[in-house]
Amino acid sequence: MNTSTKDQIEGKFHEVKGKVKETVGVAAGNPDLEAEGKAEKLTGKFQKKVGQVEEVLEK
Repeated sequence: MNTSTKDQIEGKFHEVKGKVKETVGVAAGNPDLEAEGKAEKLTGKFQKKVGQVEEVLEK
């Protein structure tokens, strides 16, 4: 598996995991968990974009 694909998969994983944390934080009334989820979701989106850029540059 090349690096760009790996980054895209890991990015999507972190994006989904962050969304779950954010939702649980809202439901539980835990602002720290909600903020952590938002940060992880943003990190995942960034990592996924990095993988997409790497994929374009590899071609």
